[in-house]
Amino acid sequence: MNITYHLLTSPGGREVNEDSVGMAEHGDAKCFILADGLGGHGGGEIASALAVSTLRQAFESYEMNESESWLQAAFNCAQSCVMELQKETGKIHELKTTLTAVVTEPDRFQWCHIGDSRIYLFRRGKFYRRTLDHSVPQMLVAAGEIKEKEIRNHPDRNRLLRVIGTEWESPRFELSRLYSVSPGDAILLCSDGFWELVEEKQMEKLLKRAVSVEEWVQLMEEEVLRNGRDREMDNYSAVAVWLR
Repeated sequence: MNITYHLLTSPGGREVNEDSVGMAEHGDAKCFILADGLGGHGGGEIASALAVSTLRQAFESYEMNESESWLQAAFNCAQSCVMELQKETGKIHELKTTLTAVVTEPDRFQWCHIGDSRIYLFRRGKFYRRTLDHSVPQMLVAAGEIKEKEIRNHPDRNRLLRVIGTEWESPRFELSRLYSVSPGDAILLCSDGFWELVEEKQMEKLLKRAVSVEEWVQLMEEEVLRNGRDREMDNYSAVAVWLR
């Protein structure tokens, strides 16, 4: 299997970029990571960077036959690190972050997420599925009170129900099943500043146009900037992975 990927992160219209992206390799396995910090005042930036670096360092001891247990342990470790930093600095409300990660192996992949940063899977050139946001609007969709398309412009779209950096008695992240690689699979991790400004149909359309993973990200970024014109843009980030 040939894996190509591209990482993008931008402050958008903000002075500080609280998003963080990263990747790590261990043998034939790769880990792609994206986090969107919350809290402002520089705290979100620190939290997202800490979560990403924690997963990257943990991946060095990753075992090929332990992807499920590794992802669970890594997310728990990220939570512990952020909570410990809160205690050390007293920044309880400033140090929080979403966290997404995808681990790819030669014939399979798996992901884990918490918050409203999303992971999309495109299969045979078409949108296949995505993670569900841990947010108030997503909860309202589940309850049948609003439609899926209303999430992007909902007034409570920034109210999150689960993040790294809040106390929990049991893990609040969600772990996907193991997916077998299908030729042509494309995976996209992205923060809300990205997915709010480019819809799934457009992601799919641009995927069919792109000749490389870098071009796919570039085309989607152009769409984000076009739709974000004349509005206060958030930080936006994306990590795209092609499995061929």
